[in-house]
Amino acid sequence: MEETAAITVDDGERERPAESPEPPPRAAAEPPDVRLAGVRKAYGDVVAVAGVDLEIAAGEFFTLLGPSGSGKTTTLRMIAGFEEPDQGTIELAGRDMTGLPPYEREVNTVFQDYALFPHMTVGDNVEYGMRVSKVGRAERRTRASGALKMVRLGGFEERKPSMLSGGQRQRVALARAIVNRPRVLLLDEPLGALDLKLREQMQVELKGIQGEVGITFIYVTHDQDEALTMSDRVAVFNQGGIEQVGPPAEIYERPATRFVTGFVGVSNVLERDGTRFTVRPEKIRLLEATDDGQGLHTERGVIRDVAYAGMVTRYLVQLDGGGELQVVRQNLETSSSEALEQRGRQVTVGWRPEQTVAVLEDSANTRMEDPQ
Repeated sequence: MEETAAITVDDGERERPAESPEPPPRAAAEPPDVRLAGVRKAYGDVVAVAGVDLEIAAGEFFTLLGPSGSGKTTTLRMIAGFEEPDQGTIELAGRDMTGLPPYEREVNTVFQDYALFPHMTVGDNVEYGMRVSKVGRAERRTRASGALKMVRLGGFEERKPSMLSGGQRQRVALARAIVNRPRVLLLDEPLGALDLKLREQMQVELKGIQGEVGITFIYVTHDQDEALTMSDRVAVFNQGGIEQVGPPAEIYERPATRFVTGFVGVSNVLERDGTRFTVRPEKIRLLEATDDGQGLHTERGVIRDVAYAGMVTRYLVQLDGGGELQVVRQNLETSSSEALEQRGRQVTVGWRPEQTVAVLEDSANTRMEDPQ
């Protein structure tokens, strides 16, 4: 939302005393910054969030990952106070926030559309929340300047948002959110409007900024690479529930359900001797004639298609024993023309047995377990 009318706030005699530049340290035994217990939200007959339980520790970069309609954004909005759960409780630092309005919660939100005031300077945008709260002018300037330096925009105070790039505007929105020192910062797909290269750059910068300020970040995205790159832990949402919570490496290497297997990264699923299992494309080797394949599970097949992607080439192999595998190979010496010439070639592929994860069906859902 953009506003164009000038906004004036009295800077007179109601200045607050200066606050300390850093938030107070947190005790080791204190409760998690965010706790959701049995949280449910429905819109008519549509259940958006179906009984979610979740704990997010102080200082975590925690990502809610899932496709559109999975419940991740509704969950974020309930933590912010923009939506109220039909059932369950939401706690911030051990205090029940259920039913409290957003301004009574120690959270700030950064949206995809930035919501900067176009008629204000960068400095005034960052100071806006403090002006409304009657923070004194000197302290406002000091804190706004510090926040802008933290997001690598020192010296930009007098510029207007129209003079900034998309990435710079996003950093102004971030500075405006962290300058108020919230306990938890909520980010609703904030990089979605940026081009790929800028988005990748901002992922690294966001993670670095979060480490500097020490604030708990809760980040919503449908982009798996984004979640894996930045997060300390990830919750994978599907159809209003959480399929799996864990560190990025665990989510990727040991997916807990069939949905996670298919949604996070690219996965090959095969069935042999009545057992269904998956193996990631980068774990599979295209074996040369001189390779003996010792210690590997090997299969023969034909390269049905080839896609050259710069750093890597992706091969689609039709296996003699049934099924297809996508294989990723780094382009250390292969050119695009050499890679494309591999179509129709008979090959042997191989991978270590411990790099497979078996898919087991049960009455509740499809679970992934290590093969024995």
